Amino acid sequence: MADTIEVLEQQRFNEQALDLCLCSSLVGISTNTGLKVRQYRSGQSNPTFHLQKGDKQFVLRKKPPGPLLPGAHKVDREYRVQKALFSAGFPVPQPLLYCDDVSVIGTEFYVMQHVEGRIFRDITLPEVSATERTALYVAAVETLVKLHTYNWKALGLEGFGKGGGYCKRQVITWTKQYNSAAQTDLPAMNQLSNWLMNNLPTDDKEATLVHGDFRIDNIIFHPTESRVLAVLDWELSTVGHPLADLAYFCLPYFWPKNINYFGQTVFSSVRHTEGIPSHEELISVYCRCRGLSTPLPYWNFFLALSFFKSAGIAEGIYARHLLGNASAESAHEFVNFVKPLAEAGLSFTKSYPIELHSSTSRNIFQQTRKGERILEQVKDFMKQHIYPAEKEVAEYYAKHNNSPLRWERPPVIEKLKNKAKAEGLWNLFLPGVSGLSQLDYGFIAEEMGKCLFASEIFNCQAPDTGNMEVLHMYGTEEQKRQWLEPLLRGEIHSCFCMTEPDVASSDATNIACTIQRDGNDYVINGKKWWSSGARNPNCKIAIVLGQTGDSVQRHRKHSMILVPMDTPGVKITRALTVFGYDDAVHGGHFEVLFDNVRVPLSNMLLGEGRGFEIAQGRLGPGRIHHCMRAIGTAERALSLMCERAAQRTTFGKKLYEHEVVAHWIAECRIDIEQTRLLTLKAAKAIDILGSAAARKEIAMIKVAVPRMTCKVVDCAIQCFGAAGVSQDFPLAVMYSMVRTLRIADGPDEVHLTAIAKMELRDQLRHLTARM
Repeated sequence: MADTIEVLEQQRFNEQALDLCLCSSLVGISTNTGLKVRQYRSGQSNPTFHLQKGDKQFVLRKKPPGPLLPGAHKVDREYRVQKALFSAGFPVPQPLLYCDDVSVIGTEFYVMQHVEGRIFRDITLPEVSATERTALYVAAVETLVKLHTYNWKALGLEGFGKGGGYCKRQVITWTKQYNSAAQTDLPAMNQLSNWLMNNLPTDDKEATLVHGDFRIDNIIFHPTESRVLAVLDWELSTVGHPLADLAYFCLPYFWPKNINYFGQTVFSSVRHTEGIPSHEELISVYCRCRGLSTPLPYWNFFLALSFFKSAGIAEGIYARHLLGNASAESAHEFVNFVKPLAEAGLSFTKSYPIELHSSTSRNIFQQTRKGERILEQVKDFMKQHIYPAEKEVAEYYAKHNNSPLRWERPPVIEKLKNKAKAEGLWNLFLPGVSGLSQLDYGFIAEEMGKCLFASEIFNCQAPDTGNMEVLHMYGTEEQKRQWLEPLLRGEIHSCFCMTEPDVASSDATNIACTIQRDGNDYVINGKKWWSSGARNPNCKIAIVLGQTGDSVQRHRKHSMILVPMDTPGVKITRALTVFGYDDAVHGGHFEVLFDNVRVPLSNMLLGEGRGFEIAQGRLGPGRIHHCMRAIGTAERALSLMCERAAQRTTFGKKLYEHEVVAHWIAECRIDIEQTRLLTLKAAKAIDILGSAAARKEIAMIKVAVPRMTCKVVDCAIQCFGAAGVSQDFPLAVMYSMVRTLRIADGPDEVHLTAIAKMELRDQLRHLTARM
């Protein structure tokens, strides 16, 4: 068993007596198999053991043997709080047995279910990607929020803690614990204790269930997902102030550089590890989930208290080492931790309050090192290969204006795609593949938006990106093998069939296409339009939204299903143009008829009635990509406008010398910068909070960015005069594309209504809190 050792000599107990106790107390335990016991190498307080009984696994926690500090090692409290939380659905191991009969193994103990998963002993999480580090930390904070929202009395934990006055009790408790265990007098601990007692929060009345030792290494995560399965080590749990838990979780960001974190690996690099959120970001997640405002009151106090507590814990561990009943082999090292931890706590008594920067801070929008490197590679690739190819691509489509070859790809595009793939500039949009965050990719998408066909060169083109995200998040293993993998390799393309000509599709619940089950198949009937990319010769698969049921819930009637484009009954009936442009470079836009199209049941995505659930997961990152590409388009238009204004002369002076043109240029720059910041804020919110929690930011950029880009391109067209609306410059086609964005993925008005609802909800929540 990983992370375990042979039971330490001083921790040995009567395993035969334990075996008999388990067989008589737990249901389904075989008496025909022996009991195997190993000790977990982690855990400095209550010794913890892995039990193997046949094919069943358990975990045992017990008091240490011998003399103990008063009030410590209350395993009965651990069992009680875990039992209450497990019943409420909070992620803890299921407690199975509590035994206060010391004749069994020499001390009180309890047994819980063993939980399979990942425990990270190094909080820099070197085993996972930067993107997953972010997700794991956010999941931990969200779990902490869930704990703090429980009504502890309703859980049956009446009397588990005293409620208000927690901070004062903590200072008194840890002062006593330290004094009981201290081997020498340490002035820094006395000074810190005195400061804490003299600077208690004036509103020390908030009382929630607190963990007391909430750390990343006290959490079991799902083996493959960024999801918390169980929170461990509830020895210090009580009823108290929730910010004490949050501050304790943030301690590694302020940990002294010259000591290890509770005997584990050096954590001084946690602030500089790619993907790990800053402590400001973690606080932002916590506050957003709980509806709190920043800066947090008395934050310095809670950090100082956490260091005081940690120093007291370290002194206690060393004391148990001297008594010979320490739980871990490294207990002797903790004597070296006490003074640095006390001094770290004192540093918060002398400093100004720590500023919790807002999410629009420049530092929040700092790319990871990998993101910066890839951005520079993309910029170089664009300059060296893509911009020089624009003329050749334009000439290809002009030459084949009325030819079937118009829907083929110019040879230079395939050539550049192979080159980009060889250089590793491929599938940059998908965090699980590229290792980039949404913020990282946002900057990269802006560069791609400066050229009409650049996204495809890097296999980052819509609608394939959204469809690949859907398959990545919601597809079965077989669906991924058959469709996602060739899409990721760039061997095939796809389209998305949602909008319909016969209903107002801005209200997606109007979608009337039917997906009816018939034996082992689904039969699809309906007409779709604006199915982008459907004429691409390599378009092999469509994701289709349609009705599968008559649920009373409006958003549970629709489903998404995979339909191969060569399925009998799939007919591309006509091409659609945008202001006369056919958008052939992106595979065009088409009306598609589904006439008794039959596909197997296995083609359903996620399950019947979950179409809108998938759509929301698809649209969050996709809208970031669209908006950042649009910002890149605005940058290109502004560049063309400035170039034109510097070249042309009217009425005796350069265009830019006319005040109105100068003001256009200035206002365009202001608008671009504003919307970029808003979009980066949304990207960061998705990285930290997830798409669901970033709904308002996503809706805001969906309105703001297309409006801004339309304005910038329109100004550029005006500066170019008649040339601006001609085929000689890209501005007219740019305008047709960005104007479409004010309708695609929902019109502005739908998003404005959603933004207003969310804003009113947030404002009313704060108003209610103040009242």
